[in-house]
Amino acid sequence: MLEGFGQQAVIHIVVNIFFLAATWWALQSFRFDLFVKDPEGPKAKALVILITIAIAHLVSQFFLDYLNSSLMLRYLWE
Repeated sequence: MLEGFGQQAVIHIVVNIFFLAATWWALQSFRFDLFVKDPEGPKAKALVILITIAIAHLVSQFFLDYLNSSLMLRYLWE
């Protein structure tokens, strides 16, 4: 039973890292210089990092919830 928790933890880590990288990659094309005073400053960099983490968290939670729900469907007919 405990090996299932280990597999689930690995899946969560991989999915979170994947969506973090995908979000970071996608946000590189966004023009933050239109919204911040100093786009190369440390505050702007921190803002980009925080936005990346927030979006990646939302997307990965959606994906993991969907995965978990779809895996639970097999118990519907048992």
